[in-house]
Amino acid sequence: MQITRKPWKILLSSAVIVGLLAGCGSSGANEGKTDKGTGEATVNKEGFPIVSEPITLSMMAPDVGIQNWENMPVLQQMKEKTGITMEYKNAPKDSFDTKKNLVFASGDYPDIFYAAGLTTAEQMNYGEQGILIPLEDLIEEYAPNFKALLEQNPDVRKSITAPDGHIYSLPVVEMSQHWYRNPMWYNGDFLKALNIDKLPETTEELYTYLKRVKEEDPNGNGTADEIPISSVTTTAANLRDIRTWLLGAFGIYEEEIYVDDADKVHYTPLEEGYKEYLTYMNRLWSEELLDHESFSQTAEQKKAKAQNNRVALFSDWHAYMTKGGEPSTSDPMFAPVRSESVSAPAIAKNRGITTGAFAITNSNPAPEASLRWVDYLYSYEGALFFNKGPEGTLWEYTDKDNRVKQYLPVPDGKEMEDFRATLTPNYGIPAPTLSMDDINKGLKTDFDLWVEQETKQKLLDKGARIPFPALFLTVEEQTEISSLNSDLSTYVKQMEAKFITGAEPLTGWDNYVATVKKMGGERVAEINQAAYDRWKTN
Repeated sequence: MQITRKPWKILLSSAVIVGLLAGCGSSGANEGKTDKGTGEATVNKEGFPIVSEPITLSMMAPDVGIQNWENMPVLQQMKEKTGITMEYKNAPKDSFDTKKNLVFASGDYPDIFYAAGLTTAEQMNYGEQGILIPLEDLIEEYAPNFKALLEQNPDVRKSITAPDGHIYSLPVVEMSQHWYRNPMWYNGDFLKALNIDKLPETTEELYTYLKRVKEEDPNGNGTADEIPISSVTTTAANLRDIRTWLLGAFGIYEEEIYVDDADKVHYTPLEEGYKEYLTYMNRLWSEELLDHESFSQTAEQKKAKAQNNRVALFSDWHAYMTKGGEPSTSDPMFAPVRSESVSAPAIAKNRGITTGAFAITNSNPAPEASLRWVDYLYSYEGALFFNKGPEGTLWEYTDKDNRVKQYLPVPDGKEMEDFRATLTPNYGIPAPTLSMDDINKGLKTDFDLWVEQETKQKLLDKGARIPFPALFLTVEEQTEISSLNSDLSTYVKQMEAKFITGAEPLTGWDNYVATVKKMGGERVAEINQAAYDRWKTN
């Protein structure tokens, strides 16, 4: 299907936008035609059903393996609402990227990619080949909710528009999720045992606290088995769970690329602040304040130590998920500290936009209907439906006019999140949707509200900002970046571990910098600077 591009029109007043975001209304007179492979079917531009005659489309998505998608009440009800039957060609989440690559290579594409995590390189590559179709004109005609979102949030449009001017995928938009990475948390029992009533504000105060943990037996077992700070290694990076927070103490926002307040892009591994971070971490390592298994252990191994009340500072979504037990407000969130070289810590905030969540392929016989289907997920009604499941199953309204809800009891023997995962596909995958505070209105516990307050006081009020926006590289830029990073990322990762553990003394910093420059570190910054400048002026 060929799409003729039209100029964007900013026509909707704020009142109309609010109305659109309320979800799909009753069926209207505005209609379109779509070829469903065996003839013509009418596509209604408003309301349900979406199509006048039932059609069947194929969808490929990552599956977490808790419930077959055919049996999920949300998807079953979507079939009834829309008149669109989905055939699911899913792959396990852990092997989804491999399966996705094989599908693209095969030429036998699903009609829809859902929660596919399509990289900007994949969008550009398969978009320019015509495998993924442009969506911008379809958005104008068939996606009122998403169109309103773009008009209210220009950065979303900038972040999903490829250098060739096309939009090849729809994103996950989570403006209310502020964490760039899971926070770090203090073990509240240790703070109490050491009579700490004021959290560290500088790197020296943090060092002093960690030293006290090591030497003063805060778990009270008479053994020097406390671990002041513990981390893990994943396939992505060493120390990734704690690095962002400790880098920030030296004025660095992120471990590879960030942009400063003057719009200059930096390659972190060449920065003086990164050297200061390595020096500090080496100090923690040499005095056994940083867990010596941090470069080898899994998250489960770290948790086992914490659940034996041995770990003082660690990263997780919430503290109790590492420590065990029930949610507790006694384990405070880490407040970013600063070194002597900066006036305030650099605090990274989530950009709120994850591209590549939903795309339509050239094999799709009904792109208009497909876009109307997903547009529902960007309304309050649809986002709630896909996040919490059908009304009356996991939740119910207590005040519908004001969107206030309460949870219902889950079946005996089931955890709430495990039960939710049987209702909806939007569990543990980057599914297309708009996250908004009203979805959880009335459902937040006292603990949830406490976490929000901790986030506000310790991150947002302290100047947290997005370190680098979601943006596109051209195909040529992406090819060059990928080539450079294939060796550069490995070298930087290896050298970080060597500098921190002392296997490579920090006197070797200048040689390291020379090697990184020779391998293309400065070129990585240049390429990203060009892409950022395009994004900024888009």
